[in-house]
Amino acid sequence: MALETDRQKCAHLLRRFGLGASESELDYYLQDGFNGAVDRLLDYPSVDEGFGIDVDSLANPDGKLGMGQVVNWWVARMIMTRRPLQEKMTLFWHDHFATSASKVGSPYMMTAQNETFRRNATGNFRAMLREASKDPAMILWLDNQQNVKGHANENFAREVMELFTLGIGHYSEKDVQEGARAFTGWSLQRFNGKKGEAEFTFRQRQHDTGQKTYLGENGTLDGDQVLDILCDNPRSSEFITWKLWRWFGYENPEPELVSRHAATFRASGLDIKSLLKSIMSSSEFYSEKAERKEFKNPVDFCIATLRQLGVGEQMKTTIAQAPAGQFPRAAMTPAASAQQTMKGMGMWLMYPPDVSGWAPGQGWITTATMVERIAWGDRLFLPNARYAVRYNPFTLFQSDPSPAGVVTRLSSIFDVPLKEEHKPVLMEAARKASGGAVTAQNANVTASAVARLIFATPEFQFC
Repeated sequence: MALETDRQKCAHLLRRFGLGASESELDYYLQDGFNGAVDRLLDYPSVDEGFGIDVDSLANPDGKLGMGQVVNWWVARMIMTRRPLQEKMTLFWHDHFATSASKVGSPYMMTAQNETFRRNATGNFRAMLREASKDPAMILWLDNQQNVKGHANENFAREVMELFTLGIGHYSEKDVQEGARAFTGWSLQRFNGKKGEAEFTFRQRQHDTGQKTYLGENGTLDGDQVLDILCDNPRSSEFITWKLWRWFGYENPEPELVSRHAATFRASGLDIKSLLKSIMSSSEFYSEKAERKEFKNPVDFCIATLRQLGVGEQMKTTIAQAPAGQFPRAAMTPAASAQQTMKGMGMWLMYPPDVSGWAPGQGWITTATMVERIAWGDRLFLPNARYAVRYNPFTLFQSDPSPAGVVTRLSSIFDVPLKEEHKPVLMEAARKASGGAVTAQNANVTASAVARLIFATPEFQFC
């Protein structure tokens, strides 16, 4: 059955394009009805992000910044942000232009790339492609600093077509070779040696200025011209539309559906926001085929639950109360917990498994990752659990401290449509853990017992 009410549709919208549908977020986005919710989600530049942590504040006492701290910084941003679409799209582009710190090595280069994705998250795809292609982390990742006249390196020239614009089967090996020649001389210049920062540089003497033929176009083409050819190719708008629908809608979208939205994308001049609004406004996105049919990736699982509990606002309070000039590292505990848990679930941010990113769908669910998903209930609520978040849930249950009240409250907070046959099992777990009534002394163990069971249900694995 298709979604019908504004609240149902908005919850689905936020599960996919936001970072979970908390009760307070639903109220906020629906102030002007459902169409207003779509506009409010898209118009995030008008909203204070609510995140002001400088990544350097997480460095070690000796001033050295590690990749783990950079990932924590990004995870904290996801938890705390009031611009959920911006962070969800930053994650999408990180997967699309998959670059791993395992090879890049520099925390500052990876941070800079992350900011590039955030800055262009819903902007123009042509600008995004150009910035991503000239990004120092990308250049290192795909070896373009080794791409010089007479000895062309084809790595980037291949992936920019196969993974970033056209998709497999829409170019020839000759296009790869000619494209590589066009990108000769695209390199990076390192500066600030201790931090490992770098910027794009064009090395004119290493560039092949000869005639080239690329996807039917002839001339003394350079890298920027090749990127324009790719963006002007109608196949690129089809590929990006297909990939966005696959990420946010459902697997195997119908060709006519992709073509319809791709036409809107092309007509807008490759404006990403226009494409997103087209998808968000389509009836197919709210159909039975789409609603709660996508397997949750680890971000959808961990970040959403933290936001639903209001952990981001608690982190902001801790930071605001710290003495001037001192960053309270304890405020980052939820981010560190989520990072480790998501890594165990198969999504190590800043470390995609290969150039094609993470595979979506049922692959997120394995015996090992289900153990991690269930254990997230302990990490949220048990202070002594490994990677504990240290969240105190007692106030959640004060209006109804009964076992039934606990189950109802957590089911509502975590946005899960529990089947009737599951509720007695959850209530019995709450009864055993609480002795029949939740108190300050048993609230954590009671919440953990119920959360573990919720996180194990088949229905909770979908968003």
